[in-house]
Amino acid sequence: MGAWDSDDPAMKTGDLMLDARQKRLRDANGRAYDLATHQWQVDEGTVSGRRLTVVEALRWVQRDSGHPRREPVAVVGGRRASVDDLAKAHALGAGLAKIGLVVLCGGRGGVMRAVCEGVASEGGVSVGLLPGDTIADANDAVTIPIATGLGIARNAVIARAALCVVAVGGSYGTLSEMALAMHCGRVVFALRGAPAIDGVDVLGSVDAALDALARYALGLDRRAKPAHSPGDA
Repeated sequence: MGAWDSDDPAMKTGDLMLDARQKRLRDANGRAYDLATHQWQVDEGTVSGRRLTVVEALRWVQRDSGHPRREPVAVVGGRRASVDDLAKAHALGAGLAKIGLVVLCGGRGGVMRAVCEGVASEGGVSVGLLPGDTIADANDAVTIPIATGLGIARNAVIARAALCVVAVGGSYGTLSEMALAMHCGRVVFALRGAPAIDGVDVLGSVDAALDALARYALGLDRRAKPAHSPGDA
């Protein structure tokens, strides 16, 4: 097999190897990442290249592989947020933009504004699904504001359209988005301070959230779903 020794003490579980010339990303179990399907397949090739963290690997997939994942990552949180939550949302938006992921949010104030500002600071793209009939109440940092006219029902669209959801602070509206996402089979990550729900991964830092999200997006999380699920038709 083409895998390196998974017992190597210098090799952390989940670390990956990239052969940029051949555009081949491999894991520690002898599998290669198929860029067309975004799934792992058994690979007999030899191992060469450089080791990457999962975040670095996802950034390569998104920015340099030529086959990025297109699903946005949703960031949810309240319009009234603490200074700490706003700082986390800004850092999260910047981190997601550096990776090359599109960020989906509610497009208004508070956490939504902060995450859009973070995305903008790194030249990324944010999409704001607004509840009203116009984009007049969109924050001025969102890249693409969309007036849905759905009121709070737009929360369900945010939850359903995302690859996964990250919650930062928030109250009842955020709680509904988290619950709807789980109902739709989406994985939900939460930074400490977000509403508590059974089944949500609570993470202690933005870096931990980015790492967990990258593992999920790359299919290294056991909950990762196939790229094309029958239920998505």
